[in-house]
Amino acid sequence: MKVDFHIHSNFSDGQYSPEKLVDMAIDAGLGIISITDHDNVLSYNVAKKYIEDTNKDLTLVQGIEVNTMYKDEEIHILGYMPNVENSEFKNLLKVQQEARIEQAKEIIDLLAKREKIYVKFEDLQALVAEGGSIGRPHIAKAITSAGGTKSVVEAYDKYINDNSPVYVKRKTVSPHDAVEIIYDAGGVPVIAHPYNLTNSQELIKQLMQYGLRGIEAYHRRHTPAIVEYFSTMAEEFGLIVTGGSDFHSPNISTGQIVLGKNFVPEWTYEKLLDEKKRLDMAQ
Repeated sequence: MKVDFHIHSNFSDGQYSPEKLVDMAIDAGLGIISITDHDNVLSYNVAKKYIEDTNKDLTLVQGIEVNTMYKDEEIHILGYMPNVENSEFKNLLKVQQEARIEQAKEIIDLLAKREKIYVKFEDLQALVAEGGSIGRPHIAKAITSAGGTKSVVEAYDKYINDNSPVYVKRKTVSPHDAVEIIYDAGGVPVIAHPYNLTNSQELIKQLMQYGLRGIEAYHRRHTPAIVEYFSTMAEEFGLIVTGGSDFHSPNISTGQIVLGKNFVPEWTYEKLLDEKKRLDMAQ
């Protein structure tokens, strides 16, 4: 059975609705998925209801991807099967959403003052599902729609990067806090796509002290050698292995849909369930 534990919907920076993703996953031959939107869990109930109402043959795992910062580096933490009603977890989402809104409004203000590019906050809200997480992709699209650039890629290059005079970094939690909150909420914290992190091994060791329980070794950007490297590290540290496509939208140039295309072993689901049971028994 094919699995994919890293997918994004229009409740964050993905193109498609949770319902559409369910249909796409089934068409791709997937049997188990997790929609892991940035700082948002609203897609789960939407997808779950659609699966139940239409009697779809697909297993859905509650998931999230929390955006964090550590030493000026963005670190993403995946969380699986947390208690979303946990007070600290709910507060984490509240803080993250407020930070996203504040960042977006500050960038909009700077775009108007310094670049004479006029974007309304409502323009950004219209690009995500109600209650969804606003992020860089939405700002880039809004800039392009307002005539500020000819393409989203150009918007990123000129305005949506750390070196741009109109870009404002988001105030966000540390990966240590995100891991601990997910863990305390009964979830399984996993470090996402570690291939691009500086000194990932040292960070993983640190995060284990806060409750990190897995490494996303399988990822569409991970070569076989990288998969082997992080799988070996997980085994050495006593962590589980997960993986997914990190699907947002079709490739701009080729139109290729990577949902479910990269190999993720079915046994990763069993290990994830076992880890969740172990955490439930320990708490």
